[in-house]
Amino acid sequence: MAENTPSLPTPPWFARPAARHWSCPPPPAKVRDFHAGLPGYAPTPLTELAPLARELGVGRVFVKDESARLGLPAFKALGATWAVHRALAERAAAGGAAATAPATLVTATDGNHGRAVARTARLLGQRARVFVPQGVHPAAVAAIAAEEAEVIEVAGSYDDAVRRAAEAAAGPDAVLVQDTAWPGYERIPGWIVEGYATLCGEIDAQLLAAGAGSPGLVAVPVGVGALAQAVVTHYRSRPAGPAPALLAVEPETAACVLTSLTRGEPVSITTGDTIMAGLNCGTPSSLAWPVLRDGLDAAVAVTDDDGARAAGDLAALGVSAGPCGAASLAGVRAALSGDGADDRRSALGLGPASTVVLLVTEGAAANPRSLSGRGADAPAPDGQTDAC
Repeated sequence: MAENTPSLPTPPWFARPAARHWSCPPPPAKVRDFHAGLPGYAPTPLTELAPLARELGVGRVFVKDESARLGLPAFKALGATWAVHRALAERAAAGGAAATAPATLVTATDGNHGRAVARTARLLGQRARVFVPQGVHPAAVAAIAAEEAEVIEVAGSYDDAVRRAAEAAAGPDAVLVQDTAWPGYERIPGWIVEGYATLCGEIDAQLLAAGAGSPGLVAVPVGVGALAQAVVTHYRSRPAGPAPALLAVEPETAACVLTSLTRGEPVSITTGDTIMAGLNCGTPSSLAWPVLRDGLDAAVAVTDDDGARAAGDLAALGVSAGPCGAASLAGVRAALSGDGADDRRSALGLGPASTVVLLVTEGAAANPRSLSGRGADAPAPDGQTDAC
């Protein structure tokens, strides 16, 4: 694979190795116990891929495969189930007529988060109203509607859909369950981030069972930064052991976190079209930003070709990955090859014995965009996407 894998001469890149010395409080331990009690829960696979280790010049490479999580083809159900559980418990504790009537869970989505919220609402006997921005594939919209959700299509961007959802959640029976935060709306997004901690806890146990110890690098696809916040919180709150390097990966057309890190403050950018639709976000979450600013070692941006190639290579190795999920491999490839690769490898602290973990956040079924051959408008089975 390596000889056929062109890399960017100089990929868009930010590095801050001092981040490994930053620390923060851990997420609540009870989250994983909650997920373990859900019907259908099982840890998702952590698959070792020796060919990628040889290509990247490291000791071992593991892929956290989120292509089948609680019956959905992406990791988002971890955050949605925990946040809805907390929100409904708080609503019930408040008492009154509203506490006994079904709630309407409102959210905006590019696909995965919205379907996870809709699935959770259906299973709990609640209602769901989901706002989807322009460009979401009809298969993704249909998958959300199949969960008995009301779907409202917005003629605008993901940020526009988020604003519409926030406005619609003003009613007494409505609960906004959004996976990005802004000043004044951070508690429920915080619960969503807590939910993602289960994924990181699984990785620890699986690496231990594989005799791999602590990772030297963890690569995570980034949209608004919620999953990256969970990853940083997990690894920067561990009391002992070597701290891994943490790498954020975004599309070149939607690198809002990389741009914000470079400028030293959160900024909104205008995004373009990308096959990594779930990462097509123009504004970092306000809750995630301080954690990413202080705890990320590096950020890199990759092209659609990089993402498609990585998804195809993972498929050839037996791992189902949509282009958003495959962005982690594309990002590590970009960091460790091309002009300046030695400096980037050094900034990440990687050597020939290092262990690398790639978070593959969605399966191929989660993204209806074509990777090759089918055409951009051909639906994939069970198609959906969304922001990490």
